Amino acid sequence: MERAEPAGEWWDAEQAYDDEVIADDTLAAMFEAAADRYGDGTAQLYKGGVYDRSLTPDVVPAAPDGEYANLSYEEMRGIVRNLAAGFRDLGVEPGDRVGIFADTRMEWALADFAVLAAGGVVTTVYTDSSARQVRYLLDDPDAVGVVAGRPELLERVQEVERDLSLEFSVVMDDHESDREDVSTLAEVHDRGAEVFDEATYGDWLDERDPSDLASIIYTSGTTGQPKGVRLSHRNFRANVNQCRTRMGPRPDKTDVPVLDEHSRAISFLPLAHVFERLSGHFLMFASGVSVAYAESPDTLADDLKQVKPTSGASVPRVYERIFDRMREQASESAVKERIFEWAVDVAIDYARADSPGPILGAKHAIADRLVYSTVKESLGGNVDFLVSGGGSLSEDLANLFLGMGVPIVEGYGLTETAPVVSVNPPEDIQPGTMGPPVVDVDARVDEEMVGENQFTEAEGPVGELQVDGPNVTDGYWDRPEETADTFTDDGYFKTGDIVEITPDGYLRYKDRIKQIIVLSTGKNVAPGPIEDRFATNDRVDQVMVVGDDRKFIGALVVPNFEAMTRWAEREGHDLPENLEARCRDERVQAWIGEAVETVNEGLERIETIKKFEVVPDEWTSENDLLTPSMKKKRRNIQEVHDDAIERIYAEEE
Repeated sequence: MERAEPAGEWWDAEQAYDDEVIADDTLAAMFEAAADRYGDGTAQLYKGGVYDRSLTPDVVPAAPDGEYANLSYEEMRGIVRNLAAGFRDLGVEPGDRVGIFADTRMEWALADFAVLAAGGVVTTVYTDSSARQVRYLLDDPDAVGVVAGRPELLERVQEVERDLSLEFSVVMDDHESDREDVSTLAEVHDRGAEVFDEATYGDWLDERDPSDLASIIYTSGTTGQPKGVRLSHRNFRANVNQCRTRMGPRPDKTDVPVLDEHSRAISFLPLAHVFERLSGHFLMFASGVSVAYAESPDTLADDLKQVKPTSGASVPRVYERIFDRMREQASESAVKERIFEWAVDVAIDYARADSPGPILGAKHAIADRLVYSTVKESLGGNVDFLVSGGGSLSEDLANLFLGMGVPIVEGYGLTETAPVVSVNPPEDIQPGTMGPPVVDVDARVDEEMVGENQFTEAEGPVGELQVDGPNVTDGYWDRPEETADTFTDDGYFKTGDIVEITPDGYLRYKDRIKQIIVLSTGKNVAPGPIEDRFATNDRVDQVMVVGDDRKFIGALVVPNFEAMTRWAEREGHDLPENLEARCRDERVQAWIGEAVETVNEGLERIETIKKFEVVPDEWTSENDLLTPSMKKKRRNIQEVHDDAIERIYAEEE
């Protein structure tokens, strides 16, 4: 077993760092301490005109339509306390499970801290869950109540409530109901305000122990029924501490961006997912950050300009979309397009250079005036760094943003690790890696899980990543056998991911063990790195590599239809209106084929895509082809495109 063992002055400083944020307490106590420290500082920014909030105007001021209003830490604490008392008055007892079924919004955060303060356990439900999925995600943990965001989400719960054991339902928005077991969040708040007693509230917090269960978060279910991961207060609290030592205001961080009470973050990923729950929620509030909610994906571009965040977390797919929008805007004229492509190359070269030199430096300065400054302004003009997780980020894309002056610190984690295992330090970002492990995480690779002829290009040991640390779960809810199978005999969590440890002690992702393609020749191919190479290709929107039990690698390709339209107009091609017919058009096939060949040039022979099929429908979470965190549901995609896959291998048959 080989271990990740980073070194350097920043690493030594990180190991020794301590401050008032780092502690071993519960999440509710952590929030109380933050409210004491940052009382008058802005805690939350929320937008008007998005939701019909029941808390406004009596509990929180109404924000003007399309604009942001804010709550201080002290004001947020008052609401959380009253909500906690209200949940207790509704019957929540210590250890009771309460589901939160809502979009990412200010009320999600308020309800989360309130249920935790009341002693409850928060279980999460994604808003795109079907009624059947809602039933499972509330029934499996035996939830006693649910907090829904919009009335239509409450209706989805009520479709299956006869199969559940719910004692109450709460809706965040205004909602009229003649049922005694249905309340608005404002009614829960008012109920709590009537009975709140500060001494009693203090007793509730004191009665909870860091080892107590805080949340059950269900895995994405890419390979089967979702499993409920048990995460204690200590698991989350330890990960807050670990991330604080990497991102916080250590004394050695001169001229390096940090995360502290002067930071402003934008939150838009699902809080139901562990990534945003930790990186955009628990860590932020512990550190005194102002959290602004982009409460509608459709308005994210405008929200960024209004909020002017210094930081934010997202998944690779969103960064790919940002790049696509940049390129679309540059395509307004041939001159702009050529300048943009030149600026992209300059940014990547600049990021890769140890010492850029005067010529590259001059090119970079020109590109900054012409392109990069516009990109930075579109992100609010104030970004110190962004975080990427929940999937593998293309190395080219990471270099591009870094070269433009928008550093993306890529990290790695899983629901079972609460979630951060590793993340690039802002002072030593290495694109193409997931950074070194955070403090107190012991990370090693089991090289026996990888064949001898795989990953020959790796600079360090490669194998299944196994981790141990205070942030690691003790197992799955009500699944003792699967829990036992997930841990080694000496107590390490088996991630199921193939990872390389670089000579610097950084982790480099290869692929999921279960996703490795085994060709009929016996050769193994990792699809992820191949797919990542398409991230900056202007002709391909999405791609999935196939080839299990086949002689060669093939691919399903979702084209960039906007780029296709521009190309067709430029070349004078009259393409079919029907998208499926357009994907079959020989000219389109040749156009996509050129993009595939460009990627193939950098691949080993066995990895090259020999044949592909162009498919017309984007893969999304709505059509159940992506998880809520935007990972591919490969099995579902294969089932939907079974005919296309058969066409790829027709001659082989």
